[in-house]
Amino acid sequence: MSALFGQSRDDMRRTWLEAWRRGRDGLPVTPLEAQLVDVIREHPEYHAWLERGDEALHAQFTPEGGVTNPFLHLSMHLALREQVGTDRPAGIAALHSRLAARHGRMEAEHRMMEALGRALWEAQRAGRMPDERAYLEDLRRLG
Repeated sequence: MSALFGQSRDDMRRTWLEAWRRGRDGLPVTPLEAQLVDVIREHPEYHAWLERGDEALHAQFTPEGGVTNPFLHLSMHLALREQVGTDRPAGIAALHSRLAARHGRMEAEHRMMEALGRALWEAQRAGRMPDERAYLEDLRRLG
């Protein structure tokens, strides 16, 4: 994951665009690219947009614009899947499993993304690492 998230914004976006191009065209993909392609395939609303190349690469997404940043949305899915797969923070896999049983995997992830976004925003605002206990409590309130 660090190879994806440790890059500049444009590099990270290029990684998503290139993975989608390779996956769409049936070309060999790396294990990370396969994960990216899987997430993208589950979001057909972004397919045509991701094929716009430089337009997608340089697009600005602001709250005032009212358009969801597809790169952020897709990356949040990937981050959640990593957390669930490693059960870090401890207990998140069980919470995800309960939510997915009730709402389906994608809806569970969409609900959990709100809590993840809040945890990251609070950490950034406070200049510290995310508070895992508060994050898990927020997730527990979902279901």
